[in-house]
Amino acid sequence: MALRTPSSPVRPAFSRWISQSNNITQQFMALGIDPDFISMAGGLPAAEFYPTAAIAEAAEKALARWGSGALEYGPIEGLSALRRHIAERISRESGRTFTIDNVLLTVGAMQGLDLIGKVLIDPGDRIVAQFPTYVGALDAWRPRRPVYEALDWSAETGTGVDSLRTAKFIYTVPNYSNPTGALVPTSARQALLEKALEAGTWLVEDDPYLPLQFDGDTGPSILSLHGRMEPDGAYDGPVVYLGTLSKSIVPGLRVGWTVASAPMIQALALAKQSSDIASSMLTQAIALELLEAGREEAHVPSIVRHYRERRDALCAAASAELGEWFEWDTPPGGMFVWMRTRHPAVDTDALYRFALEEKVAFVPGSVFDPATQLRSAMRVNFTRNAPSVLEEGVARLAKATKRYLTSNY
Repeated sequence: MALRTPSSPVRPAFSRWISQSNNITQQFMALGIDPDFISMAGGLPAAEFYPTAAIAEAAEKALARWGSGALEYGPIEGLSALRRHIAERISRESGRTFTIDNVLLTVGAMQGLDLIGKVLIDPGDRIVAQFPTYVGALDAWRPRRPVYEALDWSAETGTGVDSLRTAKFIYTVPNYSNPTGALVPTSARQALLEKALEAGTWLVEDDPYLPLQFDGDTGPSILSLHGRMEPDGAYDGPVVYLGTLSKSIVPGLRVGWTVASAPMIQALALAKQSSDIASSMLTQAIALELLEAGREEAHVPSIVRHYRERRDALCAAASAELGEWFEWDTPPGGMFVWMRTRHPAVDTDALYRFALEEKVAFVPGSVFDPATQLRSAMRVNFTRNAPSVLEEGVARLAKATKRYLTSNY
């Protein structure tokens, strides 16, 4: 009996989503495979610094400690001991008691974003988001078809309470934002929190880059600020906080967490159950061993030192090769430099094609715009490549820019 082939493989709405997302993450991951290609596109840590010996030791200890339990399906919410560890960590930072009821373990922080979309977003709902916005969040929520408003952080003239009152939630990456690398001042975080509280609006705080601090101090998280405002009782506030080990240890563990009020955690856990049943108990057990042994605290200073050197190398090379056409702020942490065009003729979507011909890649600004209209900027990653490779990548990008501008005159 012959199988019938559907006339259309996916629903029209999902087809539109595929078209809009343009498989951009798949493209950037694939580019990194070509040894002759220099990709400054992906938001990837440097693999040569992964603590493989420490992870191997932690894996051995995790199996000895948990036995076959580490190889089973686990609780939807995650390994209780690891949830407790994260809760105690957040409690120390905020001065307020969080418990395992406030913690959901996820497959990286990215799954937390996906679950938030499933729980909170209906078609047409409005999200007030930091602009430009992390492409992973846009991709996670695009199937839900929300609309976006750019978040203005300024306390006096910025996004007002009335505007927040009609939004489903606020989305922000206050520490070394992806894509801009910007660090939001504590005063602006406090002002936004107060507006969210007055408006009765959820506030999603995505914090994957917190450990990658090169210069100065990050200041307290928005979750911690709220914890200090109301230090007593079970946390029932509007902040939904996302963290991960992907940047501070390795992405391959795929261990992240969401911290929120207990009812929100319960709702997200139900959504997670239909996504993957449960996260890997083995990688959670390994993560617990690493954290309890202080491996994260020992590892982070080393990668920060290397990443700072790479940031400086990229910015120095860009000053010599690209300063005529682009400007940027040196990021105090994170993984990216956000380059803005000085030249009115430079469209970074069009420039991207010339860059590929020179075997170098960046991420055009339009990827971080829900309307795909931001074509006057680009995101450049510095963590993945050694300084000498970054210098060559910038030289190739300068060559691509010259060819692009020549072609337009």
